[in-house]
Amino acid sequence: MANDHYFSADPSSEVRERQVHVTLAGRPLTLSTAAGVFSPDGLDRGTRVLLGSVPPPAAEGALLDVGCGWGPIAITMALESPGAAVWGVDVNQRVLGLARANAAAAGATNVTVALPDEVPADLRFRTIWSNPPIRVGKDELHAILLTWLPRLEVGGDAWLVVSKDLGGDSLQRWLRETLDDGFQVARATTDKGFRVIRVHRTAP
Repeated sequence: MANDHYFSADPSSEVRERQVHVTLAGRPLTLSTAAGVFSPDGLDRGTRVLLGSVPPPAAEGALLDVGCGWGPIAITMALESPGAAVWGVDVNQRVLGLARANAAAAGATNVTVALPDEVPADLRFRTIWSNPPIRVGKDELHAILLTWLPRLEVGGDAWLVVSKDLGGDSLQRWLRETLDDGFQVARATTDKGFRVIRVHRTAP
């Protein structure tokens, strides 16, 4: 159990599924969470900050939630942009099942929940929203971001929420220093100790 984390591929803890009441895209919903997943008691503060501060996602095209957990960000994107194809990716098999069930319960029929390597390699995204898994460690986090951010379409935006206390400012600096000149990185807002970082793709 000591080594069982929300970013484990196959948590060994007892499932202990529970219901949570949340409001996503202005709609009250009853969704499912469980032990061994991130924020099992409802929306965490970082996700609340992200959802409360980002502009609407692109109305069409492919949208992405990196580290989707039990699905609140992907579901919000799908409900706000019913004409878009929303992908939620995660490595935790338990949350993949929860996210699929929750998308169905929310009527978000335009959500596909998948492992990262199940996303078509040639797919490019107009919008990325993410509360990324900071606690996986810096090297792994950087690898995750460098996998997905280059898959933004030109003109597309990624919005990342990161706690200041968990390295939000240093992550912003790293993104600015690491991504090439085709990307602009800026802090969009600060709220409740969280940074929302915008990554805008301006060129191929």
